[in-house]
Amino acid sequence: MTRLTTAQALVRFLSRQYTERDGERRRLIDATWGIFGHGNVAGIGQALLEYAHDMPYHQGRNEQAMVHAAVGFARQSGRLAAQAVTTSIGPGATNLVTGAALATVNHLPVLLLPGDTFAARPADPVLQQLEVPYAGDVSVNDCLRPVSRYFDRITRPEALIPAALAAMRVLADPVDTGAVTLALPQDVQAEAYDWPDAFFDERVWGVRRPAPDPRELDEAVRAVRAARRPLLVAGGGVHHSRAEEALKEFADATGIPVASTQAGKGSLRWDHPSDVGGIGHTGTATANELARTADLVIGVGTRYTDFTTASGTLFGSGSVRFLNLNIAAFDSHKMAALPLVADARTGLEQLTAGLRGHRAEPSYVMEYTDDKERWEYRVDACFTADDDLVHPTQPQVLGVLDELVTEDDILINAAGSLPGDLHKLWRARSRDQYHVEYGYSCMGYEIPAAIGVALAAPGRPVWALVGDGTYLMMPTEIVTAVQENIPVKVVLLQNHGYASIGGLSASVGGEGFGTGYRFPAADGTYTGAPLPVDLAANAASLGMTVLRAKTVRDLREALAAARAADGPTCVYVETETADTVSGAPPAQAWWDVPVAETATRPSAVKAREEYDRHVTARRRRL
Repeated sequence: MTRLTTAQALVRFLSRQYTERDGERRRLIDATWGIFGHGNVAGIGQALLEYAHDMPYHQGRNEQAMVHAAVGFARQSGRLAAQAVTTSIGPGATNLVTGAALATVNHLPVLLLPGDTFAARPADPVLQQLEVPYAGDVSVNDCLRPVSRYFDRITRPEALIPAALAAMRVLADPVDTGAVTLALPQDVQAEAYDWPDAFFDERVWGVRRPAPDPRELDEAVRAVRAARRPLLVAGGGVHHSRAEEALKEFADATGIPVASTQAGKGSLRWDHPSDVGGIGHTGTATANELARTADLVIGVGTRYTDFTTASGTLFGSGSVRFLNLNIAAFDSHKMAALPLVADARTGLEQLTAGLRGHRAEPSYVMEYTDDKERWEYRVDACFTADDDLVHPTQPQVLGVLDELVTEDDILINAAGSLPGDLHKLWRARSRDQYHVEYGYSCMGYEIPAAIGVALAAPGRPVWALVGDGTYLMMPTEIVTAVQENIPVKVVLLQNHGYASIGGLSASVGGEGFGTGYRFPAADGTYTGAPLPVDLAANAASLGMTVLRAKTVRDLREALAAARAADGPTCVYVETETADTVSGAPPAQAWWDVPVAETATRPSAVKAREEYDRHVTARRRRL
């Protein structure tokens, strides 16, 4: 038996947990992020000091951002390693909710350790406590229940033993992983207990690769062999499973085209003959045309969100069938599909073996190959810019970056108009170069996630692509990057407004209302002069090296300098303003955003007519 406080026991336990898959063993909890206040400073804070040699610590500036950093780390680590996040009670804990939702939506593991009010209630209420008249056992941490894959409140020291084991099981589970919350009352954290020594033994959590059921596999093989226009849709599960090589072998053997969701982009290199680019509302014309005429859609590791399916309007063939290879039975049955419940890599390997000798028809391969070539001409046109151009378009900025990067570089983005441009245009060169968080599409994710990715992939250039809107949401972790000299590269695009939502507003009759960063005009709208905001100066004030680029030539030089820098560096460029954004091809598929059914303004009336036209194409899969 070893006498320790509950917090000390937890930190010691976490330092001795491991995962293993395919012979690769990783420490499960790599480090702990923390912001201290009452509720964790004397418990977890003291324990992290006590065991500093066993548990690395990173200082955060915003609780939500700490979760984003941990999520970025987990994704880059293939979900085999995660990080913990500790906060005080009250606002520190509730600030975790958005990050927890993002982690759970994206099936990425993160351990949350918020402080909680006293279990023994010596004083009630305490500072920052939310009183609930109908329930004495509720605290603000209960907000984390619906966004956590596992939740427990540790009201006695001995209760930590089963809760900690359950938490590790969920973190390492390839189906159920996401945010895991252990709420820790501050008095229990500091309470001592005699712990069984076996609790601190090294423990290895195996990450399963379940194989498909033979009957389901036989049905899948028959369905693929019978198809004349099959299309594979690669989702994030391909990356989570490290199934990229298995997918390549499948595509090489069959010639079946491969489209990708936001989470799945990069499953094949952009220049692989079978890669046809992104699919759905932000996808390519090539992939979407194939989707409209496909007779079999093979979903691998995808959740079929509305962006992927164009809100149920994309897969237009009346006879189209779906075959879903997914480790989660819940997702494998979507779209009324034939389910193939299995690990993506294992399932693809067995499906390829079952299809030995089968190839897509040559005329079909020639069709999508020609279409892909035409699309690449459009990408070239979007990327091309004169060196003396001032205020380039967003795609032209991406084009300059495209000239510079290699397979080593990692690009991170999450929200605004950039995800659409990246999904359509970016040429992913490696399985992990494209890191766009679009399950929750959370503004403010990019900078902290880049820090997490850089911690997981030291020595690789990590780029956070940030618009002015998302920068204003969460720039604070720049200070952490400076403090620990984490050489993230921030590309800050200033267009003086919410470009993405402004374009959406215009398309649905909202006329861009409230989406520009401008002084109010006489008519009450925000159409006056841009605000005199200098975001580059702000980044510099937080300690970053900032390179301002005025022309495309300046931009090329600044990006090269940032890539070579050994400290956190920001490249600042002003692009076209939010109300004149152009450059990328328009959406190649619809997205359902309901429009006012009745209105007096002509823009809204016209938008409703367009909406009614599109919605008739929706199909429910039965």
